Amino acid sequence: MKHRKSSQLLQQLVFVGPSIVFFILIIVVPFLLGMVYSFTDWNGVSESINWVGFDNFVHVFVNDPKFQTAFWFTVRFTVVGVVLTNVIGFFLAYFLTKPLKTRNILRTIFFMPNVIGGLLLGFIWQFIFVKGFSAVGDVTGWSFFNLPWLGDEPTAFWGIVIVFVWQTAGYLMVIYISSLTNVSPDLLEAAEIDGASRWQVLRSIILPLIMPGVTICLFLAISWSFKMFDLNLSLTKGGPFGSTESVALNIYNEAFVNNRYGIGTAKALVFFVIVAIITMIQVRLTKSKEVEA
Repeated sequence: MKHRKSSQLLQQLVFVGPSIVFFILIIVVPFLLGMVYSFTDWNGVSESINWVGFDNFVHVFVNDPKFQTAFWFTVRFTVVGVVLTNVIGFFLAYFLTKPLKTRNILRTIFFMPNVIGGLLLGFIWQFIFVKGFSAVGDVTGWSFFNLPWLGDEPTAFWGIVIVFVWQTAGYLMVIYISSLTNVSPDLLEAAEIDGASRWQVLRSIILPLIMPGVTICLFLAISWSFKMFDLNLSLTKGGPFGSTESVALNIYNEAFVNNRYGIGTAKALVFFVIVAIITMIQVRLTKSKEVEA
């Protein structure tokens, strides 16, 4: 019996051990170091590190209006981004589970933006907003295409939202397709025989049965929206005048541009706690609504 347990332990160490070691070195150790640095005045370069206690956190909450502006922008962006990506992703999945001849091609087309890197995607769309839309506006005369898409606060906000939804909705579509295909056709057929409308079937049968998929999609969309950095950097760099600066970009600028690593890690720690609380509440709420077929 002891030999069997030791053999199983050895197998676990062989297969899981390297992953645990790399996880500790790449995730756990930097996270713990970041927590330590958040209580110091380290600039990220010098060997001089002084302990300042909670001064960095006081600065973040009291004396840093840029962080507050960035946080408010991130909250607004997250609310809009989460709603739009899930609604569009779900309805794409809903229609692409129908017996369409081109549904496999359409699924591929809608998923493709997700495989393009965020920075590259941002620069492509920057060209589209600045040059492409302007050319279309000159030809058609439509004022919509001549808007200052990345040069004005409201339009820059919606420009980032458009690119974010365009990139991520296809990924959520795949998850929703997987959930929809697991809904029993017998239940749908029985509801149809009983005279239920499409909206009633969708609201009372389909949505409750795919709640595990909704939980996953909401969790992903919330985490993606809050952590949005590459699109922000490549599209607007936080402009105009810092009005579209996300919290992730604000933390990056604080730590690596302003060389205030202590304050930057303090912001990151505060941001981590807030996002963790929000996602835990979301997962708890949506999992409580899950039902079994």
